[in-house]
Amino acid sequence: MPDSQQVSDQQLLEALCSGQEWAFTAIYDQYWYPLYKVAFHKLGQRHIAEEIVQDIFARLWNERRNLRTTTLNYYLFSAVRFEVIDHIRKAGPRSRYLAYYQAFASQHERCTEDEVAYNELLHNIDEGLKPLSPKTREIFKLSRIESWTIAQIAEFMNLSDKTVEYHLSKASKAVREYLSETLLLLLLSIFS
Repeated sequence: MPDSQQVSDQQLLEALCSGQEWAFTAIYDQYWYPLYKVAFHKLGQRHIAEEIVQDIFARLWNERRNLRTTTLNYYLFSAVRFEVIDHIRKAGPRSRYLAYYQAFASQHERCTEDEVAYNELLHNIDEGLKPLSPKTREIFKLSRIESWTIAQIAEFMNLSDKTVEYHLSKASKAVREYLSETLLLLLLSIFS
């Protein structure tokens, strides 16, 4: 095992590709902390940064015979960059949900009045959707209640994006008109 201080990255890469464990150890010792610093700086979470760097080194060892790079430094830092981007993209919806949950965690019990109002609103939305076709109702519920994107709905129902947009527009208009009529009747009954 040569002294890792006197071995170039190119020699380490060649030794790693031939399965030399000492080369992997030298690469790990030389690059682990700089890679960790980059991941931690971007994510701000120690355990996730460590996990990303460990995954990169595990993949480096497992794919050592098929590596197609000549620049070890560029390969490793690019891997960190892509893993961080991938983590952020995957964690996006989850982190938004977590932030929302934490903001309302102190409210352990939903107020009965809020529950009744929510159920009444859903009932009124259903009533406003009744005159529409089942397909239009389903598209509206997937979009507005289940928070699906237009693309997801289009793929799920084998429709074009424009068709989904048409059904959403039609349903939104019907619900808006129904709710405004209901509100008007409610206000008239209150102030009569």
